[in-house]
Amino acid sequence: MTQPIQPRLTQVFRFVRASYAEGVAELAYAFDQGEELIERVRFPAPPALTPERKHAFAAALKLLHLIAGISYYKAGVPPKIEVADGPLDDATANLLDDLYLHGLAEFAYRNGLDLRGRIAFPRSGEPPGKVEAAALHLPKRTLVPIGGGKDSVVAVEAIKQVGGEATAVWVGNSPLIAACAERTGLPTLNIQRELAPGLFELNRLGAWNGHIPVTAVNSAILVLAAVLYGYDSIAFANERSASAATLEYEGQQVNHQWSKGYAFEQLLGDWLHTHVAADLDYCSLLRPFSELAITRAFAKHTPYFDVFSSCNRNFKILGPKPADRWCGQCPKCHFVFLALAPFLPKPRLLTIFGRNLLDDDSQAAGFDALLEYHDHKPFECVGEGAEARAAMYTLSQRPEWQEDALVARFRSEILPQLDVAQLTLEPWLRPSGEHRVPDRLQAALSTIT
Repeated sequence: MTQPIQPRLTQVFRFVRASYAEGVAELAYAFDQGEELIERVRFPAPPALTPERKHAFAAALKLLHLIAGISYYKAGVPPKIEVADGPLDDATANLLDDLYLHGLAEFAYRNGLDLRGRIAFPRSGEPPGKVEAAALHLPKRTLVPIGGGKDSVVAVEAIKQVGGEATAVWVGNSPLIAACAERTGLPTLNIQRELAPGLFELNRLGAWNGHIPVTAVNSAILVLAAVLYGYDSIAFANERSASAATLEYEGQQVNHQWSKGYAFEQLLGDWLHTHVAADLDYCSLLRPFSELAITRAFAKHTPYFDVFSSCNRNFKILGPKPADRWCGQCPKCHFVFLALAPFLPKPRLLTIFGRNLLDDDSQAAGFDALLEYHDHKPFECVGEGAEARAAMYTLSQRPEWQEDALVARFRSEILPQLDVAQLTLEPWLRPSGEHRVPDRLQAALSTIT
């Protein structure tokens, strides 16, 4: 019988192998000489892989293997990383070094670890080869990831308005996301990811645990799907504020949303053009927009009001889920309520949430964190403190909100400490010019108002 390993004492994390057959990608990892951890990703009704796409598919599968490994590496964070089929070219190693360092920054902060100088993927040191991969002549259609919340709804509807061909795609088996995807009216694609059962055993044995950049993993899964099924673009719905750090700790930016930010989008988008396909674009359609601009746009999409939810307690792998779509207690519930409030009639907003979160004194600490008042921004996918303050200030000037407990508290206690000139809503509603949206989809940007 194999002796159980002690995850935190392991010395090597090994990328053992990756394979694909009949719609199932199998990804194998191991610590030291321990038992293999095998993850499976299942692609429904897979078409036969055409010969001209085989090289690109192999590159995408290797990328998925390397990125998905972050779920397992973090269990022990050993000092050495080994890749079974040899060292990586510099561009690939750079992408992974950055992803593992910045994508695990919150995990490291919460566990009192410093991963700087520890993460080093093996690299060949060889100069890069050709500058661009071959074009695959992929069909001009878009995979749009659906998360069940407001952002992906805005992205889907923008693409629909300009007549773009798209498919709503999600990873996992959330009924809530499935209902939201169905409401879009688009064709749907549901991919299943099965974590290695051994990971939960490692957790029982005392593994390090915490947040991983799951958007990066899902992105790599969708790259494989785009090559397999034939899509020339993957358009996430990650907003501008995803690039803003949650906090800075000992000289390092710690961003809960790093793999949703622009830096990762650039790294992965460039890598795909050089390693997978010149005509496969990876972008966020909502990159030019703030959270407030997106909630303003979402407020017009009333058919989704009874199916969307941004409450992350709905999507946890383990643990209780809220009885309805909104727990009313978490940072996502707080932020979405606050961000929608300036753009919806108050009764309509209260109907969506089933309660008035801003008229509940017990919620004060949660909203303080959003405002960065006596606390840092929560480790959640929420907007910047400055835009939360702009939303709260807007409500404080409206009679229908002024008497609610937390708005009244903002007026009397917090507002006197702020510069009113910095609290206007309008600047947050203007898009920036920074994005990687391909030409074929740029017309959709002008529909987001």
